[in-house]
Amino acid sequence: MLHFDCDYMEGAHPEVMRRLAETNLEQSAGYGCDPHTEHARELIRQACGVPQAEVHFLVGGTQTNATVIDGLLRRHEGVLAADSGHINVHEAGAIEASGHKVLVLPGDEGKVRARDVEHYIDSFYRDETWPHMVAPGMLYISHPTEFGTLYSLEELEALHRVCRSRSIALYLDGARLGYGLAADGNTVTLRDIARLCDVFYIGGTKVGTLFGEAVVITRPELMPHFFTLVKQHGALLAKGRLLGVQFETLFTDNLYLRIARQA
Repeated sequence: MLHFDCDYMEGAHPEVMRRLAETNLEQSAGYGCDPHTEHARELIRQACGVPQAEVHFLVGGTQTNATVIDGLLRRHEGVLAADSGHINVHEAGAIEASGHKVLVLPGDEGKVRARDVEHYIDSFYRDETWPHMVAPGMLYISHPTEFGTLYSLEELEALHRVCRSRSIALYLDGARLGYGLAADGNTVTLRDIARLCDVFYIGGTKVGTLFGEAVVITRPELMPHFFTLVKQHGALLAKGRLLGVQFETLFTDNLYLRIARQA
């Protein structure tokens, strides 16, 4: 039997551990209000080419998905996702627990097709009984997918166009994003993702950190009180510097992609 594992098997990259040890006795404000976390935010903004983006640090992937999706949706809305999508299969109903339904689309080896999103939304609003149903309020994708497949730039651009034309948010789960960016045949860059997605996250737990995911909100007006929502979801780490130092390290000297290329 073959097992395709990830960084869950080990602790963290030695450079991350070194920086955590070096900064261990520094005294700074909590909840991410420290110089290391702010520097990490700026490094990520620069890497993404989106100076206006908000960057928030959470601890784990399911926690991040549940918080972001709850923030993007109104109470009567659900999230479109591939039938194999992580939020639909392997997150123990975390999305539904917040009162939002996962609206399932047929996946093409894990990928969502733009025409299926378009068809779902248009068919929904052609139904005279739509006010009685859960409305599609956003689209969830991941890169790579649960099948390990990659979105091409053209496919991501098509999803972006459909989401904008139908006024729903596009959210990309980046738990394994580093692997996708570094993979042979990948045609999507981090800047492409920042340009085309309304919200995405850069996974650290699977790519070199002890824990941590960096949420990048390229359209902050969609979630104006996200910090408070993170707190409400129990996802705000009091010693936020521990996240900041790790991502500061990952985005120094291109460490994030250097690690991912070895995956």
